[in-house]
Amino acid sequence: MLPRKSDPVAETGKYTRNSPAPKLKIAGPFNKKNKNGYQNVTGYLFISPFIIGFIALTLYPIVYSFFLSFTDFDLLGTPNFIGLGNYERMFTGDEKFWISLKVTFTYALTAVPLRLVFALAVAMLLNRVVEFVGLYRTLLYLPSIIGGSIAISILWRQLFGNDGALNSLLGFFGISGHSWLGDPATALWTLVALYGWQFGSSMLIFLAGLRNIPKDYYEAASIDGAGAWSQFVRITLPLLTPVILFNLVMQTIQGFMAFTPSYVVTQGGPMDSTLLYVLYMFRRAFEFFDMGYASAMAWVMLVIIGILTAIIFKSSKHWVHYEQDEK
Repeated sequence: MLPRKSDPVAETGKYTRNSPAPKLKIAGPFNKKNKNGYQNVTGYLFISPFIIGFIALTLYPIVYSFFLSFTDFDLLGTPNFIGLGNYERMFTGDEKFWISLKVTFTYALTAVPLRLVFALAVAMLLNRVVEFVGLYRTLLYLPSIIGGSIAISILWRQLFGNDGALNSLLGFFGISGHSWLGDPATALWTLVALYGWQFGSSMLIFLAGLRNIPKDYYEAASIDGAGAWSQFVRITLPLLTPVILFNLVMQTIQGFMAFTPSYVVTQGGPMDSTLLYVLYMFRRAFEFFDMGYASAMAWVMLVIIGILTAIIFKSSKHWVHYEQDEK
């Protein structure tokens, strides 16, 4: 009999160049011979509600709305394919489309910076507070939780109404009241003020970013004679630019998707001065039963938001500073 060859793996417990290749066992999710297979199936069962919900409530509506954008659909009959007819009517024959687009750009380009400035200012104040900071943080975050509700929009309408609290306060000082919601020159700015008032979420993100800036930088700057403004410009802002980028992108998207304030406070008036894009899209879909046209509007807004987001990210390489880039 031939002598049995020694197994280097069994003797040393290690694989060498001349050792036989190990046999790999691929564990599939439905491999009953592998005990891990049952664990994989269990995992798929746990995440199945999310997968089913994503496909049924997100992916399918997105794909179906893209199909509807090429059809004439009134929510009651069968979609009638018309090609690019909705887009052609939108860009060439719908004046209100351009009005709503102009109003939305004006709203977003003014309300978003206002919210970010307020959020950063409050975050810097809270960053200096030591006692009861949790209480202050919670109280300042409340407007962001309830600000988008119908109740707050109704309250805002009462606040800026002809007999509202603002005109009553002005009358106390002998100043005549003003129709804030009835004047096309001021109606949109009341909605901008409402958006800026809901700065809580951005404030918390800014506060987290401020807490991550090492205090050694400020101490060294103070020793060198740098004042508060110089420290803010040369230390705080550069180190906070990644957080500013995140807030800018998120708030820009949210600003272009605003709906509730315009729908509840002003109903798009007066004279379409507060006719935000999403409100007009809502009217086309559920008041005029023109779902195909509304779907086309939704995809145009998706493209606009995508372009603006790409521009922000493209420009970020010139003003966003990351710590690893400086090493």
